[in-house]
Amino acid sequence: MAVGLSGFAFGVTSAGSGLTLLQTCALSLLVFTGASQFALVGALAAGGNPLTAAAGAFFLGVRNAFYGLRLSQLLALPRAVRPFAAHWVIDETTAVALAQPTRRSVRIGFTVTGLSLYVLWNLTTVLGALGAEAIGDTEAWGLDAAPPAVFLALLAPMLKTGVERAVAGLAILLGLGLLPVLPVGVPVLAAALAAPFVLWAQGWRRDAAVGEGDR
Repeated sequence: MAVGLSGFAFGVTSAGSGLTLLQTCALSLLVFTGASQFALVGALAAGGNPLTAAAGAFFLGVRNAFYGLRLSQLLALPRAVRPFAAHWVIDETTAVALAQPTRRSVRIGFTVTGLSLYVLWNLTTVLGALGAEAIGDTEAWGLDAAPPAVFLALLAPMLKTGVERAVAGLAILLGLGLLPVLPVGVPVLAAALAAPFVLWAQGWRRDAAVGEGDR
């Protein structure tokens, strides 16, 4: 239900940002990663530079590559099937696959989740794009809040260590804090600095503790 609402919201948002029905559907068919799609059309709608908008969308999609590294070991699919399976490597399929106890259940969970979400996402994208004019102001409905809410709901259980929570918290602060002062799309890129900063701080604290122990 949440993915269907998100797909509908994307269709509405994309149409409202000026993209045609064909362009909107092509994004859902070929990209199929909601956060990146919303980042792209949101930046374009706000008048952002297309290259910056594309860079922000690309950056958000890079996380799927890390999912793929883990899922490739669990799924162990034939080489000919891997390019098609890679298209379904998203937050939801990864979460379902990682929760399965056996390889067979991993494959079933990944396939069923990927197929159902792909079909639902694209169908609701079409409905959203076609119904954009009837809905009117999408911000008044708050549909743009659905994708980040779904993403946070999936991400929160994975933040198990203090370092992971610190990276997430700092990234949120950077993204929100820089939003009023930087061009659209750039705060998302700047939020990536949270990871190296936290890792540097962790290393500095470790070195300091070792230094204290040597005295």
